[in-house]
Amino acid sequence: MQLTHNRTIPKSRYVATAKSFLIWCFALTVTLLVVGFPLVVLMATVGALLSITLHPILPVSAVLLVAGGTIVLNILAVVTGAIVLTAKGIHPQEVRWLSWLHGDANPISTTTYAACPLTCDIDS
Repeated sequence: MQLTHNRTIPKSRYVATAKSFLIWCFALTVTLLVVGFPLVVLMATVGALLSITLHPILPVSAVLLVAGGTIVLNILAVVTGAIVLTAKGIHPQEVRWLSWLHGDANPISTTTYAACPLTCDIDS
C-alpha cells in the first residue's frame, strides 16, 4: 500500500507541472494575439520587407523561409516563456490578470446602459 502511494505523488506533480505549462502556453498565445496585435503587425511588416529583400537571392523560397522563420520564432517565444514561468513555480492560478481564464467575475465593474438614466426610475 505504501509503495503505490509513493508512485502516485510524483505522477500528480508531473501532471500539475504539465498542466501549468499548457495553461501558460495558451495564456501567452492569447496575450500575444490580442494585446500584442501591434507587435504582430510590426512582425508582418518586417517579414514582408525581408521577403522582398531576399527575393532576388532566393526567388522561390524567400517567402516560405521568412514566413516559417516568423512562425517558428513566435512559437519559440511562447514556449520559452511558458517554460521559464513553469520552472520558476509561478502557477496560472496565482496570477491576478488571468482571472478571465478561471471564469471569475470582476465585481468592480458594473454594466450601465446608455438609456438607464432616462428609463431606470420609471415605474410601469
